[in-house]
Amino acid sequence: MELKSALSVSSAFKKHFKPQRYKMRPLNLPTFDSKIKKTAEGLKIFDSLRRKYVALTPEEWVRQHFVHYLISEKKYPASLIANEASIKLHSLNKRCDTIIYSSALEPLMIIEYKEPNTAITQQVFDQIARYNITLKVRYLIVSNGVNHYCCRMDYEKMSFEYLEEIPDYSTLST
Repeated sequence: MELKSALSVSSAFKKHFKPQRYKMRPLNLPTFDSKIKKTAEGLKIFDSLRRKYVALTPEEWVRQHFVHYLISEKKYPASLIANEASIKLHSLNKRCDTIIYSSALEPLMIIEYKEPNTAITQQVFDQIARYNITLKVRYLIVSNGVNHYCCRMDYEKMSFEYLEEIPDYSTLST
């Protein structure tokens, strides 16, 4: 992927963590001015899409950075991105980490996040493929914040191809 090289942890994160007590693996995503607060339940990070503070887990750290990257670098409209989107998979209710929609509100892309220390394995791809049974999107992305994989589905040929770069939003809808 042509993402920026590994960058240091943002100043907002450093403000709440003592480096010697907690080490966050640097992500292969641009930093951004995250809003983090300490609560009785632990640290929380503001999710601008859900418009609320959510638990700051390593996976959430990846999600917030990745969404920020899509909006600021790849020009994805924030209004067409949904975090923790509910879907029905057979008789089960599931949650996709992030879904990108078209201006007609049709799903275009599913993104699955893992924490930075989790390897991207076949099981991770199987998980996102199960979600895609229902949504039938054109693009799938899996990221642990360090490694990012994007593939484009071709339903006519019943195949897929890995892309060298995450597409800009304008490319998704064509």
